[in-house]
Amino acid sequence: MPRTPVPRAPVPRTPGAFRRDQLAIAALFCFLGFQYATWVSRLPALKDRFGLDETRLGLLLMVCGVGAAVSFPLVARLMRQLGSRRLALWSALALAAVLPALSAAGSYPLALLVVFVDGVAVGCLNVAMNAQGAALEARYGRAAMAQLHATFSAGSLAAALLASGMNVVTHTVSAHFAAAAALLLLLLAAARPRLSADERARGSGRDPGSEQEEATGRAEASEEGAAKGAAKAVRRFAGASGAALWLGCAMVFGTVTEGAMNDWSALYLTAETGASEQFAPLGIAVVSVMMVLARLLGDGWRSRLGDARVVHVGSVVAGTGLALALAAGGTWPALVGFACVGLGMATVTPCLYVAAAAEGPRALALVAALGTTGLLAGPALIGFVAGRTDLTVGMAVVAASALLVSVSARRVTWRRPSEAAPAGVGEDDEGDGAGKGGVGTETGTGAGTGAVEA
Repeated sequence: MPRTPVPRAPVPRTPGAFRRDQLAIAALFCFLGFQYATWVSRLPALKDRFGLDETRLGLLLMVCGVGAAVSFPLVARLMRQLGSRRLALWSALALAAVLPALSAAGSYPLALLVVFVDGVAVGCLNVAMNAQGAALEARYGRAAMAQLHATFSAGSLAAALLASGMNVVTHTVSAHFAAAAALLLLLLAAARPRLSADERARGSGRDPGSEQEEATGRAEASEEGAAKGAAKAVRRFAGASGAALWLGCAMVFGTVTEGAMNDWSALYLTAETGASEQFAPLGIAVVSVMMVLARLLGDGWRSRLGDARVVHVGSVVAGTGLALALAAGGTWPALVGFACVGLGMATVTPCLYVAAAAEGPRALALVAALGTTGLLAGPALIGFVAGRTDLTVGMAVVAASALLVSVSARRVTWRRPSEAAPAGVGEDDEGDGAGKGGVGTETGTGAGTGAVEA
């Protein structure tokens, strides 16, 4: 079918423009970390208000995860209809509204409903903000995703500090959540002007349905065309399911590893190494600090080494380091192993999101949903194994999960940085992809994107 160039606005190439756009998207990541950590930090108060036991409190948390996991079909549809910018803004507004709604919930069933809505909105924002990050990398030909993910942790830390400060002033949950919601709205207002608009918002005048059919026809006509990130954004899901599946497997194993470290590291130190209750929190602290530091440096690694090597080496470092620590036994070897997990896994998730975004909105939504499933199922799986053996064996499953990230990622063909071209360069660009959740360039980002092997 004849190819019609898609009109689009020129992309500024100045470092200042890139940094401003990056900060706007970083605000979304910070927003999500801040919002989630805000209400989770008040779980003790919610537990007392509704008279919950540990099982019902765990259900409250699980319902949020279930909402995020089942949001996949909705997210894929909304990404096509709204684009990543509008989906990010609307889902962020919903998340800001969740806080006062949860503080006003008068019963446990109503709280479950509010938290379920929170989970769905989290799933929407998670996909939309990662699509924005992938489009940013494609437009400027620069790696940025690892630092964006670092701001999620920064948002969680800021929420914890606010919760501590509010507890000094007042123990009222409604006052705390109202103040947090106001800060979230200010953060969203600051981010909104610099978020990337989709093609329809820029007035291309093309009908979304005919554009999708045209791109699908091009993808079917040429294997090379099918490998292009922007064309994949509008391919039929069946055609992209192979790539999405392997990326989703890698994401599941990666989030199982991260989630298990959050939930089981402290207990492992006390139950298996004899560490004191005061010492045990150092486990998650070591993982968190190493992860934030690695994400701040990770985009440089991605630019120099490419996403493929970062994922392979990182997952092997995490799995091998933890396995050796478990074999050695003791508190200090365990902390070294935990540090290896934080260092190795920090940039894995950002790389997988970039590769999934290149496969299109359905693939990105699916990979994000599978990642949430890993976070939900991982800690429970480790508990199941530990209950029938011991926690050392359970943590060995975590080490194996990290290594399986590398196995899954090897089924993906990753483009080298030297093969990538910034968006907007050359005749064969397909559009910026910001509104489709994909990478708007022929070859992906400067750090490499993924396509399944033939």
